[in-house]
Amino acid sequence: MGDLSNKPGRLQRAPENFLTEEQVKAVGAGRRDFMRKSFLAASAAMMAPVAARAVEGDPEILNLPPWSTTLGLPVATNPYGQPSKYESQLLRRESPGLTRVGGASVSFAPLQGLFGIITPSGLHFERHHQGWHDVDPARHRLMINGSDPAFLKKPKVYTMDQLMRLPSVSRIHFIECGANTGLEWGNVAVPTVQYTHGMLSCSEFTGVPLKLLLEDCGVDYKKARYVLAEGADGSSMTRTIPMEMVENGEVLVAYGMNGEMLRPENGYPLRLVVPGVQGVSWVKWLRRIEVGDKPYATKDEAVHYIDLMPDGLHRQYTSVQECKSVITTPSGGQRLLEQGFYNVSGLAWSGRGKVTRVDVSFDGGINWKTARIEGPVQNKALTRFNVDWVWDGKPAILQSRAMDETGYVQPSYGQLRAVRGTKSIYHNNAIQSWKIVESGEVSNVQVL
Repeated sequence: MGDLSNKPGRLQRAPENFLTEEQVKAVGAGRRDFMRKSFLAASAAMMAPVAARAVEGDPEILNLPPWSTTLGLPVATNPYGQPSKYESQLLRRESPGLTRVGGASVSFAPLQGLFGIITPSGLHFERHHQGWHDVDPARHRLMINGSDPAFLKKPKVYTMDQLMRLPSVSRIHFIECGANTGLEWGNVAVPTVQYTHGMLSCSEFTGVPLKLLLEDCGVDYKKARYVLAEGADGSSMTRTIPMEMVENGEVLVAYGMNGEMLRPENGYPLRLVVPGVQGVSWVKWLRRIEVGDKPYATKDEAVHYIDLMPDGLHRQYTSVQECKSVITTPSGGQRLLEQGFYNVSGLAWSGRGKVTRVDVSFDGGINWKTARIEGPVQNKALTRFNVDWVWDGKPAILQSRAMDETGYVQPSYGQLRAVRGTKSIYHNNAIQSWKIVESGEVSNVQVL
């Protein structure tokens, strides 16, 4: 570090963590101008200087605070642990401008306030197509059948008790909505990383490999080459999954998440885990698995979650989430309060395997510096990266560019649009840019 520690720099946290309830409601109502003003107001309030320290020293260290001279609260006060009241505004937030239809909703994880790679269960992003349910596990069933009797010898129905008695595994994987960063296709610069990339989370999932269940039912792998997964929610979400994704043992029928049972909004008591594949295929409230010999072309894979290409054709069944990264600190809505040293931190991930390298640029992609990868690096999981930077007070544009073990390099917007055009919504993995001006304010910009 050398003399970098002599000028540590200070970073203002993202203002969405400090919005008032009135401002939050206005953001949820889709009033974009109010949202912009709310962020500016929150930012200005946070710029108030820290209380002046006494000439003889900082009174907060010289004098014992109340919590050092009184008894603390008993264990029974919080039988299920809760975050500190001082962190109460670090929340999932709904997107401004998205309309709820029949209970459909999206909430974004606050990536700017998270550390490491694991997303706390209470901050895991949500995507519902017909609202969420708290399903009675005693009544929930999983049926496995075949579209043809030749595909599956012994169709079965499993209870939760039966599933949880089977051999289980636990694995860490990311899940990303196919529409994550979707607004950026149309040059809509939403203000913070929570809204640009927040349909992304990473958890430890526990469950039974789907391969084990299919073999228990006597699957014929030569004939059954696709799986249809169906959810028990009101939309009856159904998705086709190629059998080769199941045969490698990665696909899980999961009931556990981060050491406890799944949360209701994340599919309790049972969901599918399909590592590396867009989140819509991770069917929640999983109730049925059917094996067949061809894709099923269900509603949400024939009409939605497809890509409009430059020639007017639709790209279908493109489920794998390509290599991607984003700087989370500093990021949009934050502010550098002074010149000096900063630890620039972010996340990288790839649906094709492990992240092997992340480069960071401070001048909009002209020059790149290799970041530190914080291990251990997991397969198809978020990977944390950090890089040292000394801000000299001049304008800068921060970017990150990830590479995975297949050799794939995250593209710029120019490179991505040259292949995919400008009319898509899904599967945007272009390089994200954060602009820093002399005042230290960080905003969302696009660099081709």
